[in-house]
Amino acid sequence: MKLLPQIQVEGGAEWLARTATQCLIDEARLSPKPGLVDSRGNGAHHDLTLALMERSAHSLTPTFQALAQQSWQRPADIALRQTIGRLGRVGEQQMMAATGGVNTHRGAIWALGLLVSAVAMRGGDASASVIAATAATLAKLPDAAAPKIFSKGLRATHRYRVPGAREEAQQAFPHILQLALPQLRLSRMNGGSESHARIDALMAIMTSLTDTCVLSRAGMEGLEAMQHGARAVLTAGGSATPEGQQALHLLDRQMLALNASPGGAADLLAATLFLDRIGTPYFKH
Repeated sequence: MKLLPQIQVEGGAEWLARTATQCLIDEARLSPKPGLVDSRGNGAHHDLTLALMERSAHSLTPTFQALAQQSWQRPADIALRQTIGRLGRVGEQQMMAATGGVNTHRGAIWALGLLVSAVAMRGGDASASVIAATAATLAKLPDAAAPKIFSKGLRATHRYRVPGAREEAQQAFPHILQLALPQLRLSRMNGGSESHARIDALMAIMTSLTDTCVLSRAGMEGLEAMQHGARAVLTAGGSATPEGQQALHLLDRQMLALNASPGGAADLLAATLFLDRIGTPYFKH
């Protein structure tokens, strides 16, 4: 792998950080998303707003840039894994400071942080599958400095004995590579608008993800309603069709009634948008 001058590394890291941040903002603004914050309102949340989500996204730009700089053309080893973990925790503190203590993007820091690092490790130029595999190698390495605390998501994975965000990354993001990216591109090819294609990609994730945000708020009833409702949207032809829009509206009502918000799926959608954009790498612009 050809080593690049420092100025090019810094430019690449800055581009990756801006791209990751923009993907978080694009995910937040996308509407209508069942139970989630979007341009219509707060969804099932009382402590989140679109403005807060955007402020949170911008607060993470320095973290993504630091992750890219530290990971540039480095191999996956314990030292890099610990550096990434430390930077991620600093980013989480900056996010909490920006949001007044509201957890807006903790899951996204994990998923997008790994993917940003993985792109940088490959020198800014690699396919989505290679990036995901590189991120998985990192995710499997231990981080001795990680605090031994149980988040709501971790508690849900233990209570319901289901995989969570950690396993998704360790398995090379199957919900992105096998479901969301193919659906995103299929919906575009079928003539849907970019918003419809992104909603369909979100639905593809929601059809099978064991979303711990939904589980922690609404249990198995909420998870099954999410998965069944998302399948109904896609079976109806996707969000661009009248039938799909009707199914999406029904799913939104169900999620709100159950106080369920598929935040894990939203994090993976942002990561999907990121991998989709990496298809035209910085160094080819």
